Formats: sequence, C-alpha cells, structure tokens
Amino acid sequence: MGRLTTHVLDTAQGRPGEGIRIEVFRLSGSGRTSLKTVTTNDDGRCDAPILEGDDFQPGEYELVFHAGDYLRQQGIQADEPRFLDVIPLRFGVADASQHYHVPLLLSPYGYSTYRGS
Repeated sequence: MGRLTTHVLDTAQGRPGEGIRIEVFRLSGSGRTSLKTVTTNDDGRCDAPILEGDDFQPGEYELVFHAGDYLRQQGIQADEPRFLDVIPLRFGVADASQHYHVPLLLSPYGYSTYRGS
C-alpha cells in the first residue's frame, strides 16, 4: 500500500527536529486543499504515515514546514524576519501505490530535501 511520510533532521544541532508543525495540502491547478496538520515526534518523524490508502492519490502535494517556530523554540538567535520561517515543499506523486518519503534537512540558513525510502 502506498503512503507518504516525512522526517525532519536539524543538521545545525545534529538531532531530530522535534515538535515541528507540518501542514499537508493537495494541489489542483492554482488552488490547494488542506488535508491535515501533523507534528513531528521526538525522532523527527510523524507517529503514522501522513497519507495512506484511499487518502493517498496520484497528483501534486505540498508539505508546509513551520521551521521558524521550531528554531525560535530551540533558542536559535537570528534577525527577524528570519531567513527561513515557513518552508513549502511541492512534489508530485505519479504512483500512489509506492512509498513517498519526503525528508527535510534543516538549519537556520538552509535546507534540502529528496525522495527517500
């Protein structure tokens, strides 16, 4: 069964990104539909797949990571407005029977992502 998962790693501190709020959207043309909001656990992961089964369909999605809130909670000093605050990641799902893992590697001044396993 296909599913969508994520994992946030705080590369500046060398640990999982705990307590990061992530909004999940399905994109359609110029619009987007909110599907749910999840929060990462102490391992930087969500407790369950973000989407799976009939809720996970081919199409375009967006994960919105509220990184600025997390960085503030960690006491990481930065000028306001922060260089990174809200990070939207848009990606396509061609085959919803597969596992799509979309991790975020985060620091106060940069991030990266990839399709993981």
